[in-house]
Amino acid sequence: VCSADLGPGKIRVAKSMVMDLGRMDGPVLVFGGPHSNLEETEAILAKAKRIGIPPARVICTGDVVAFCGDPQATADLVRESGIAVVRGNCKESFGAGGDDCGCGFEEGSQCNLLSVQWFSYASAHLNDDICAWMRDLPPRIDFQLGERTLCAVHGAVSSVNEFIFPSTSDGEIRKELDLAGTDGVICGHSGLPFTRVIDGRLWHNAGVVGEPANDATPRVWYSVLSPAADGIEVDLRALDYDHATAAAKMRERGLPEGYAANLATGIYPTMEYLPEAEIARQGIPLEPNSLLWPAPVAVG
Repeated sequence: VCSADLGPGKIRVAKSMVMDLGRMDGPVLVFGGPHSNLEETEAILAKAKRIGIPPARVICTGDVVAFCGDPQATADLVRESGIAVVRGNCKESFGAGGDDCGCGFEEGSQCNLLSVQWFSYASAHLNDDICAWMRDLPPRIDFQLGERTLCAVHGAVSSVNEFIFPSTSDGEIRKELDLAGTDGVICGHSGLPFTRVIDGRLWHNAGVVGEPANDATPRVWYSVLSPAADGIEVDLRALDYDHATAAAKMRERGLPEGYAANLATGIYPTMEYLPEAEIARQGIPLEPNSLLWPAPVAVG
């Protein structure tokens, strides 16, 4: 449901249907944006298995279906994997029979024109059963890790399709953390991974695995959060996969060339929706990194 007080095109996160996973007993793997990219979806699920993280401790922050070439197969694989999945704006649109991705792009913009093309293709290649599954996914997933409470959302706590970027101000992120009512928030949507600790609370974007992070490499990104004696380790990790096959499928199926080329070049086909600070960082390779989020200080 669109809400006028959030601004044009913003979609409120419903407070109902919150999934609570309870206390996690080991590391949690988080990733976003499979984007109909079957090759990388297979790669991230295989990675979780190799490093010993079971499906019960894997969370996807949404955008299961988007601009790549295997919408039905990717969604089927994610559903059958048994992992927890947040309902993002794309899944809301598919589930409700919408006619665009729900990102709120300006009418006639390059982002809007590209999204109309791939959304039409994806809609034509999804069956009713998978659309119903997407419609019924939770908009928010809560869990506890160590001594911390966290929630996973798609864009922001206030709005499913809100873009929160590395350059977003502390003040704006603080408002979202206040709305969450948890010690930390994990999100996706913007596709650009980053970590911020504000007033002792965590905001973490794990990135997406369906496309590169505009950093001139084909690598994609995910995170592992691990409880430690003195806090939680937040590890941002890169993932290599068979991007050439994924791009070839897109070209065979007539999907936008800009997105197909992006899988190899690591450069976005358009940056209309990015703030100036993120535009200035185009083509600068990201590096895996780790941050210790300290345990809360006992009072009294």
